[in-house]
Amino acid sequence: MATMVAADLGAQSGRVAVGRFDGSRLEVETVHRFANVPVRVSGVLRWDVLSLFDGMLHGLRVAARDAGRVESVGVDSWAVDFGLLDRRGHLLQNPVHYRDTRRAAAVDRVLAEVSARELYERTGIQLMPINTVFELAAMVAESDPVLDVADRLLMIPDLFHFWLSGTTVSEYTNATTTQCLDARSRAWAGDLLERLGVPGELLPDVVEPGTKLGPMLPDVAGEAGLANIMIVAGATHDTASAVAAIPFTSPQSVFISAGTWSLVGVEVPVPRIDDATYAANLTNEGGVAGTMRVLRNVTGLWLLHECRRAWEREGAAVSFEQLVAEAADEPPLRSLFDPDDQSLAGPGVTRRIAELCAATGEPVPETRAAVVRATLESLALKHAQTIDLVRDATGVSPSVVHVVGGGARNESLCRWTASASLLPVVAGPVEATEIGNLLVQGIALGEIGSLEEARQIAHDSFPFETYDPEVNALWQEARARFDALTSADGQLTEVEA
Repeated sequence: MATMVAADLGAQSGRVAVGRFDGSRLEVETVHRFANVPVRVSGVLRWDVLSLFDGMLHGLRVAARDAGRVESVGVDSWAVDFGLLDRRGHLLQNPVHYRDTRRAAAVDRVLAEVSARELYERTGIQLMPINTVFELAAMVAESDPVLDVADRLLMIPDLFHFWLSGTTVSEYTNATTTQCLDARSRAWAGDLLERLGVPGELLPDVVEPGTKLGPMLPDVAGEAGLANIMIVAGATHDTASAVAAIPFTSPQSVFISAGTWSLVGVEVPVPRIDDATYAANLTNEGGVAGTMRVLRNVTGLWLLHECRRAWEREGAAVSFEQLVAEAADEPPLRSLFDPDDQSLAGPGVTRRIAELCAATGEPVPETRAAVVRATLESLALKHAQTIDLVRDATGVSPSVVHVVGGGARNESLCRWTASASLLPVVAGPVEATEIGNLLVQGIALGEIGSLEEARQIAHDSFPFETYDPEVNALWQEARARFDALTSADGQLTEVEA
């Protein structure tokens, strides 16, 4: 029996899970959850990474108490954000949140030096203001003094692995999201960074997913109550971990990793960088065992989480599950909007949804349940539209959609995605990110032989639910309305903020 621990840091919360692998099946138990609450300080939105590290340590203590011997620990997180260390290894400041406005202001300056097409041709990454390259360019443009004393740049999971093991590296799957890595050579695009004034020496060596980084530092091990623990850089980008846990039923499968964002795409053996993928603004992200994910980022369930927070501030404390249940009784497909509309990126999402519907001639959702129904149906239609975008750009003819992550437990979203896309949806595993993290650790430890074997283990170990599309005129009419509302979508001028 191999026992491993996964720390999964999401944009809303963090989780620590224990995985027990008996040679054929994997059992996963989430032993600790903790909030991830960003903080705005002096006008800058930042991640409270010290609080996250403390939450992770508490989870490790619970794992040590409940699981006994643990062989390895690995961390995954969201992409694009980073911490800067000085030459002594001290964190210089809390990492800036990808939703901070400074990055968007840097886009034009970057594209004036490196054209959008050249940037895409080299990195293969979807043009989005949240990308790491724009934060670095903004720091250069502002002569940020932190750059003068910084010695190393570490992506969020790499930062946590450094605090656990003392090793400074950049794991490949997360490095690909920065728009600083050459997609073909799999090395940092130093010449591009030099043109932007970004000091390339900040970037550490890139290692493959499933790399053993070394033993846990003695002081951390003592605090966590663990001993003889190997720190493993698995697939540290949470989407890469989630996709590693999908037992694809067909090479023509599409995946949707549905959470704060919905990542909609296909897995391919090599980057797809050409006129079609550039025009569709698709991204090429690194995966496990040499795979690539060609996908599009879609604003996801963050919209509902923001609405729920707003209603709670108004005194209406209501669970996510209750909101979805209330929405089921609302009239279908009454109010539609584009989840990726830039107006929804800021605060006040409920008000902005109403304003967006009014501006596009859609009925304004007047009740809480109507807002939730409109959001879920619009997400389902956006999923379908993006599947078509990926199909047309890559030539993959999807036969099934695999939905993983938190969205996999949302029956309404899965059913409506099936009906909007006219494709069957296979939902699960729900905790795909934790599972993929643990499976890649298992590969690193020699307990699992390959990615294919890992996916078979996932198939044999966890439940799945299939939703067939409901084919009717109502959904067909809604898709036509939605396409008209979003007719400019996919252009490089319309990027998520």
